[in-house]
Amino acid sequence: MSLGLLGILLGLGLLIWLSFRGWSVLLLAPAAALCAALLSGEPLLAHWTLTFMGSAARFLAQFFPLFLLGALFGKLMEASGSIAAVADALMRQLGADKAVLAVVLAGALVTYGGVSLFVAFFVLAPMAERLFERADLPRRLMPAAIVLGTSTFTMSALPGTPAIQNAIPMPFFGTTPFAAPGLGVIAALIMLAFGLYWLHLAERGARRAGEGFGAAPAQAPVADNDALRERAVTAREFDPAEMAHGGAAAVPPPVHLAVLPLIVVVAVNLAMSLFVLPNMDAAFLDEPRWGGASLAGLGGVWAVVTALLCAIAAVLAVNWRRLPNLRETMDAGANASVLPAVNVASLVGFGSVVAAMPAFEVVRAWVLDIGGSPLVSLAVATNLLAALTGSASGGLTIALDTLGDTYLVRALALGIDPALLHRIAVIGAGTLDSLPHNGAIVTLLAICGCTHRQSYRDIVMVGIIGALLALMAVIALGAAFGAF
Repeated sequence: MSLGLLGILLGLGLLIWLSFRGWSVLLLAPAAALCAALLSGEPLLAHWTLTFMGSAARFLAQFFPLFLLGALFGKLMEASGSIAAVADALMRQLGADKAVLAVVLAGALVTYGGVSLFVAFFVLAPMAERLFERADLPRRLMPAAIVLGTSTFTMSALPGTPAIQNAIPMPFFGTTPFAAPGLGVIAALIMLAFGLYWLHLAERGARRAGEGFGAAPAQAPVADNDALRERAVTAREFDPAEMAHGGAAAVPPPVHLAVLPLIVVVAVNLAMSLFVLPNMDAAFLDEPRWGGASLAGLGGVWAVVTALLCAIAAVLAVNWRRLPNLRETMDAGANASVLPAVNVASLVGFGSVVAAMPAFEVVRAWVLDIGGSPLVSLAVATNLLAALTGSASGGLTIALDTLGDTYLVRALALGIDPALLHRIAVIGAGTLDSLPHNGAIVTLLAICGCTHRQSYRDIVMVGIIGALLALMAVIALGAAFGAF
């Protein structure tokens, strides 16, 4: 094994091992990148200040508006009581007899409407606890129900989802948030149906065994645990430490007003992607001051940014008097976006340095030959990198930053629609990222008062196995019929 390849593996190993022991990715990513460069005999300072920082800066330039607006929207929805109003109305409507379905649908509704994952966790968990207690269902099933609703089909499969993972492939492939909508819907139905079926089996088995809700456990610290926080902000796009900051509405809004901003996100995103941007005169982008940018590379991000801006305006319009500490709340939302964005950008910088090493050609050739098809090798690459980094967005960006151009060239040569690459990449990144060390999983278990031993098997089934089945179906259907 060459020293260069050894440096890549050693740098990746240090990044994984120390990050999950609570070390900050802001320190680890450049250190691991320099380790790879050192053993490759490459110039260290040039790779740090040019390769690493250049790639991290490009990521922030492309995607920080989405981190910022997504976190701000989620915080405003939480502080205004809108998430609680929507989730509570849905849970009351379905009742204790359908407690699992109520939790899943409530999570799906708010996350597909643009609410950040951690915000949804902190609001849905107490409501799920009350509902599961009334239904006398085991507490251990709560995390899996929340994961199914918030972290599977609404993150990676449903067309138009404003999740950052669905936005990342757009500049690489020139796609929109609605890439391969038919395949996305099929994948979402597979994830939802399999997850609900598994939870139904688990519920039936628990009732047959006489297992009830159980006593309330001692709550583990969440936002105050620095090691947990470091993992959490790498895994998802909201800093949970900001959940305690800002005011909260004394009385939540009526459900029809609470759901309005969620509808605005979907409607504006759809209108921008399918009607406004395709008919927009973007000739001004040809001017030198825009650096050769194209509407194909920018349009998808512009659609989501516009949708979130309109949704934030809607939240403020209908809840102006319900937000007693508006400045503090907005500050908390903005602050919650910074650490996750910079963490993921640091992972991207590490990936760029690795890709610049001469030995990376060995890795590139191995990855591209997997399965003999760019669809299969793209799925494997995003799965592996998301698993290793514990971050769907980080793993996805590294995969596309290092191999995206190659996949696009090969796909076009084979007549494969880039929209199909987009959907496979996003679904692939949302599978093995849910391994036990994932910060979002650890945080959710702490919020629900459960342990890995109690709940992780069910999380694997609804969050990983269901997503892998959907991914295989999309690859098979895409290879047979193309993107639709």
